[in-house]
Amino acid sequence: MTTQSDHRQNLAGAAWMIFAMAAFAVEDALVKAVSDILPVGQILTMFGLGGALLFAAIAYRQGDALLTRDVVSLPMRLRVLFEITGRLFYVLALALIPLSTATVILQATPLVVVASAAVIFGERVGWRRWTAIGLGLGGVLIILRPGTEGFSPLSMLAVIGMLGFAGRDLASRAAPKSLSTAVLGLYGFLALAAAGLLFSLWQGEAFRIPGAGAALLLTGTIVVGIGAYSGLMKAMRTGDVSAVTPFRYTRLLFGLALGILLFNETLTVAMLLGSSLIVMSGLFILWRGRGKMLKSASTLEAETASPRRL
Repeated sequence: MTTQSDHRQNLAGAAWMIFAMAAFAVEDALVKAVSDILPVGQILTMFGLGGALLFAAIAYRQGDALLTRDVVSLPMRLRVLFEITGRLFYVLALALIPLSTATVILQATPLVVVASAAVIFGERVGWRRWTAIGLGLGGVLIILRPGTEGFSPLSMLAVIGMLGFAGRDLASRAAPKSLSTAVLGLYGFLALAAAGLLFSLWQGEAFRIPGAGAALLLTGTIVVGIGAYSGLMKAMRTGDVSAVTPFRYTRLLFGLALGILLFNETLTVAMLLGSSLIVMSGLFILWRGRGKMLKSASTLEAETASPRRL
């Protein structure tokens, strides 16, 4: 039975989630803006180092050990690899394709996570959720329009980035429980800095001394990105996860709005149809997952309350 206190907690969690998604959308817009001034590799490196320093300070304050055997476990090594893939290709997508397109494609991440969890972790996914996953991924294809004149190969950068983020989320689930959120954040941002350095070496483009405008944009990216991550952590720890998580999709609205207002992007029928399929599929999967959790909880409560036969 939901109490008034639970309701207030859910509202607070939803507010934190909306704040986090708005901040992530602003971060994407800032990255896109600064990519016109500085090389992508430099942006990744400086953003990664800024975030790593902050999370190192948080971990130190919490008394977390930064160097343990768990840090180099297989799930952590995979997490770093997926983090590099996701961050690098998504930032390239932000620099080279419309912000609205990259934002919409990113929303397919939960669909890929659910499908992969069924294959890798053996989680039970019924035919209804498999159908929703198929429809959502079909929405991605509608946006990409492969085989048509409107298809842009650069859009695949966002797809690869989305797959990288999905892999990172799955690896985070398999990561040792001894590692705190701050430690995971530290190594995630260090991986981002490493990705920037490697990309800079491959591209052969030297770092530039940022001017006042570029420095301001880059600083804003780091501050807003950290605020977004903190807001997300706060949201997931306030209220019920099933009540808070659907508000992740507000990032889509903020991303589309910023793309239109700041970069003069236009929304096509394919974009609207594809994004609708992705969001509806994601919300359906969340709804089905919540129903299964409530049913399991009710069954457990009934079994606990009923007298056992001797």
